[in-house]
Amino acid sequence: MKEFRVRFAPSPTGPLHIGGARSALFNFLLAQKLGGKFVLRIEDTDRERSSRESELNIFASLKWLGMNWDEGSDIGGPYGPYRQMERLDIYREYTQKLLDRGEAYYCYCSEEELEKERQEALAQGGNPKYSGKCRLLSAEDRQKYEAEGRKPVVRFRVPEEQEIVINDLVRGQVVFQSEEVGDFVIVKSDGIPTYNYAVVIDDALMKISHVIRAEEHLSNTPRQILLYEALGFEKPQFAHISLILGKDRSKMSKRHGATSVVQYKEEGYLPEAVVNFLALLGWAPEGEEEIFSLEELIKEFSLERVAKNPAVFDIEKLRWINGMYLRESSVEKLTEQALPYLIKAGYISGKPSQKEKEWAELVMTALQERLSTIKEVTEQAKIFVGEEVTIENEEAAVVLQQETFPLVLRTFRDKLVALEEVTPETIKALLKSIMKELKLKGQFVYMPIRVALTGQQHGPDLFLIIEILGKDLALRRIGKRLEKTMHN
Repeated sequence: MKEFRVRFAPSPTGPLHIGGARSALFNFLLAQKLGGKFVLRIEDTDRERSSRESELNIFASLKWLGMNWDEGSDIGGPYGPYRQMERLDIYREYTQKLLDRGEAYYCYCSEEELEKERQEALAQGGNPKYSGKCRLLSAEDRQKYEAEGRKPVVRFRVPEEQEIVINDLVRGQVVFQSEEVGDFVIVKSDGIPTYNYAVVIDDALMKISHVIRAEEHLSNTPRQILLYEALGFEKPQFAHISLILGKDRSKMSKRHGATSVVQYKEEGYLPEAVVNFLALLGWAPEGEEEIFSLEELIKEFSLERVAKNPAVFDIEKLRWINGMYLRESSVEKLTEQALPYLIKAGYISGKPSQKEKEWAELVMTALQERLSTIKEVTEQAKIFVGEEVTIENEEAAVVLQQETFPLVLRTFRDKLVALEEVTPETIKALLKSIMKELKLKGQFVYMPIRVALTGQQHGPDLFLIIEILGKDLALRRIGKRLEKTMHN
């Protein structure tokens, strides 16, 4: 049986897009499942926009998501080079073969001539395709154009009246007619191959067995099929996965959420949650389960369950999935991930001491059940920092007006002063003793103290809040609130 070989071939013209990451994931999962090879090829023929910085971003983003490749521009492999700009001699060799056989030809038409042709075709309600004007140029015509300084492109001579059939593994049979295609450019005037040309040669020579990519490439496939046939290459199997749309059913953009993988990392999403979410964009598992580890995805994933319909990017679902992973994570791991955010917010120093790390771990223990992303710790941890307490709303302000409010705070202050060790257990006992002493129900003790200490009616466990604040800060906050109450 032929080796299962797939590739992800991004253009390094910016950070890895979430749609590209989903395509890479589907390829990676199948390669892992079927014991095949996952190839990372860099398509850098857009010389103006391509950069090594973008290439490194793509590498880092894929590695962060847990996708490692078997062959690529950074690690090599048996079918390199794996950057297109390092393969120009290979493309030239095949271009010459096509020219020699008359399956390709030089075209000297100017941009203005081509645009005029396009506009005329559109005006007549036709399909704007190249007329074939340079198909039968004589040697004299070529010499004349070259004397004028015209630099030709190379066009592929599309066979006439040919049915192009694609047996797509996701979309089923898709049929195109060669008349719809028109002779297309395979090499630009600067000698750089076009996408449709280079990708065929690369996939064939790298022995790619399956091309799994976004639906937007389906319209390129008939051109590529014709090139496979002309060059005598074995065709791979194609699978075109659905587009990703925003919740408003328009094409995914920044208004639907971050568009690059690195932004999700910066926003405090866990890589395993992003992978889980991406897998569900266009693929449906057999059961009702929605939380999958990478190992489970490798076992469960198949193209048979990839939908034809567009996938909808729902940021709230990603937040929900991420929250599920955060709650399953160890506090130690979460603390390590939260430290950069706590440092940036100025809550702890740039090089945290052991005491600061212990404080951060307590904060994550208190907030773990409440976070959807790690970055949210910056906002939610505000209640543990500083002397000032802001009353969050009118409902919380009403608590301050309770008749027993000053008495509860004074009693709590006095008992806290006398407390030798502040732990959740000692605080719990202290609060119970207040309820017993003042003959008050829990809500009339817990709520006033919570609002006085945090300004909020809801939040983490009160015992943990007091432990995190520490005895001194808690006493100062209580003192300030009592002072304000006396002056009102």
